[in-house]
Amino acid sequence: MNIDDNNENQDGTSENPLESTESTNPDPTENTGALNLNPRPTITPTPDAEWGRNRLDLSLVTNMVDKIKDEMQKVIIGQDEMMDLLLAALFTHGHVLVEGVPGVAKTLSAKLMAQTISVGFARIQFTPDLMPTDVVGTNVFNMKDSEFSFNRGPIFSNIVLIDEINRAPAKTQSALFEVMEEYQVTVDGITYPMDFPFFVVATQNPIEQEGTYKLPEAQLDRFLFKIIVEYPNLEEEKAILNRFKNDFRNTQSKSVKGVCSAAEIKACQDLIEQVHIKDELVNYIAAIIHNTRNNGDLFLGASPRASLAILKAAKAIAAMNGRDFVTPDDIQFVAYPVLNHRIILTPEREMEGYDTKFVVNDIVKKIEVPR
Repeated sequence: MNIDDNNENQDGTSENPLESTESTNPDPTENTGALNLNPRPTITPTPDAEWGRNRLDLSLVTNMVDKIKDEMQKVIIGQDEMMDLLLAALFTHGHVLVEGVPGVAKTLSAKLMAQTISVGFARIQFTPDLMPTDVVGTNVFNMKDSEFSFNRGPIFSNIVLIDEINRAPAKTQSALFEVMEEYQVTVDGITYPMDFPFFVVATQNPIEQEGTYKLPEAQLDRFLFKIIVEYPNLEEEKAILNRFKNDFRNTQSKSVKGVCSAAEIKACQDLIEQVHIKDELVNYIAAIIHNTRNNGDLFLGASPRASLAILKAAKAIAAMNGRDFVTPDDIQFVAYPVLNHRIILTPEREMEGYDTKFVVNDIVKKIEVPR
C-alpha cells in the first residue's frame, strides 16, 4: 500500500478523514489485489514511529512462537500461515475452525500443537449419532451414595480437537455454544467452569458434504478464525516425500515435545493485551466492519464480535513479530481469516461464482488506510 506523504499535516495526521467508498462488484476472474497473507507481515508504508514505540519486552511471546513452531516443523512442512493463526488464536482466548481437503495436515497440526504445550488434550470425533451428553457430560446416579454425580465429558480439557465438526447434527452442535463463548458448561442448573487454557480447534472437509450438517451462523461466529488450508506447493511436496520416505509410521511426531506451560501462555496473553493500537486504526477496523453491513454483495455482514476479533488478532500478530504496536498490515493480515465465515454472499453473487475472499479483498482495498 502506498501513502501520499503530501496529504499529512505537520503532526503526522492526515487531512482526509477515514472514509469508505461505494462497494463495486469485483470480477472473480481477474486479480483483485490479494491481501498481504505473508505470515510475517512487514511495515512498508510508514516508519514504525508513526504507529507506536517498543516499550514492552515481548521476548517471551516471540520466543514462545519460535519454540512451538520449531517443534511443529519437525513434522509439518509449510503451512506457516496456519501455524501463526493457530498461535494468534491461542494468545487471544479464541477458537479456530480449520477447513481443507483430506490429507493437508489439519488434524495433525492441531495434535502437534497440543504436544508442544504441557496441558491437557482431548480429541472428539464428531459423528451423526453423537449426543450432547457425549460432549459435555451427564449426571449419573450413584447407587452407593444415593445421589447424582456429574461425569465430565471430553470437552473438559485444555486443548480440544473436534474432528469433522460438521458430521454431528444441530442438537450436538448446540452443546458447544455456551462452552466456546463463556468457557463454562451448565448441566441441570449447575455451572462448571473450564480450566485455563481452553482452546477449541475444529476441522471440516469442504468437499465431501454427504452426511454432513451446515454449522449454524451463531456457532461459526464463535470461532475467531476460519483457516483455509491449501495444498502444498511443488517444493513443499518434494520435501514431504523426502522427509517421510523412510518413516512410514510417522515416528517423527513422537519427537515433538512440550516447550511451554499454561502459566507462560497466560503471561503471553497479558502482554498482548498491552499492545498499543492508535485510534486511527481502531476507526479503520470499524470502517471495514461497517462496510460489510452496507455492501451490495453481502446478504449478511459482520457483527461487533468480528471487529473485536480483528482488534485482538491484530495485536497478537504484532506481538508475535516483536512489536508492541499495531499497524495497518496487521489488520489486513487477519481480516480475511476473521471475516470469511462471518459474512454471507447474496444469492446473485453466489450464482455468479463469487467468493467471500473477493469481497473482503475489495472492501479492504477501498477503505482508506490511515496515515
